[in-house]
Amino acid sequence: MCISKHHIHCHCIFSAVNLDCDRKFRNPMRSMKIVRQISDHLCAERGLSVIETPAKSKGKNYGKWQGDKKEPTGREKLCAIIDDNIIVGRTLTEYFTALKRAGVEIKSGKQLSFKPPGAKRFFRQDSLGENYSEEAIRERLAGKRIVEPRKKVAAVVVSVPTIRVPKLLIDIEAKIQKSYSPGFEHYARIYNLKEMARTLIFLRDSGIGTYDELNAKIRTMDNEHDGKSTRIKEIETRQKEISELQRNIGTYNKTKDTFNEWRRQKKHQPTKWEKFRKTPHPADVYYETNRADITLCQAAKNYFDEQGYGKGKKIPTIQSLKEEYAILEKEKRRLYNGFKKQRDDVIALKMARQNVDMFLDGTREKKQLERVQSRVSEAR
Repeated sequence: MCISKHHIHCHCIFSAVNLDCDRKFRNPMRSMKIVRQISDHLCAERGLSVIETPAKSKGKNYGKWQGDKKEPTGREKLCAIIDDNIIVGRTLTEYFTALKRAGVEIKSGKQLSFKPPGAKRFFRQDSLGENYSEEAIRERLAGKRIVEPRKKVAAVVVSVPTIRVPKLLIDIEAKIQKSYSPGFEHYARIYNLKEMARTLIFLRDSGIGTYDELNAKIRTMDNEHDGKSTRIKEIETRQKEISELQRNIGTYNKTKDTFNEWRRQKKHQPTKWEKFRKTPHPADVYYETNRADITLCQAAKNYFDEQGYGKGKKIPTIQSLKEEYAILEKEKRRLYNGFKKQRDDVIALKMARQNVDMFLDGTREKKQLERVQSRVSEAR
């Protein structure tokens, strides 16, 4: 037994070898599940609580386990310094000057490289991420790209009373039909009483006093959650369309000159001498040489035609698409803020409603049916 947490729990410890130190412990498949079942059975016989549906745990790596205590890497320090010194309206020269004042060494080459204070090596600009490329830096200085800084902020611990989410009740009758155990039945009844009390406290703290209020709140939160989910899907669909359009615009701009030259050469009329010598048409020779670019350009043009771009609809610029993508990304982040918590709140309320239904065991519906039958008999 251990009381290092706010609840009593136990630890199962295995020795790596046997007493004679000539056999090593082998962990067979699902052995931990068997040990957990034995532990649950012993706890149930003695009236102790058991976790009905234990959550799956994948564990954490050492870096995540350390959390804010972990020393930031050189790349993270460099990104934080860059975020601090990017101010909208600054020129590129002023930006580099500010980096040097912050102690960052700059080395030029095929790619700019930076070394933050205390680092042992330089970091290439293209290895820092999409928000730290040369084009992205220019857009951030011009205010066309908004990026949240990747700073590590120390977590502030605030003692706020949290509402304890109830767990589902145990269906005692169904469990007893499978395997009867007096100890388990005693444990399950105590467990259900405690969880029902927690359920009522949870509903009271959530501002819910009646069963109808509970249903109404679940419907309202479900509608809000579904609305956010639908809007997020619409934004993601539009962002995919923007990315596809940007890709085709870039392909078309790179290959349109080759495509236009091929079309110009197709207008060439062969002379009598070329016909006599059966000389290949210049357009055919040019096509074989530049087949890849011409095919890509044709595919891009077909995409524009399918999307309705042409005489009545002008193809947007890359810059306007980037700005639209940034606006949609900002809206998606705003919608995601609190999205998971709202979903968890809906699940907690539905679990509370299921507990209430199981505890009442249909008495609510029976009373309503009796009232309707009595009114019908009185009317007759």
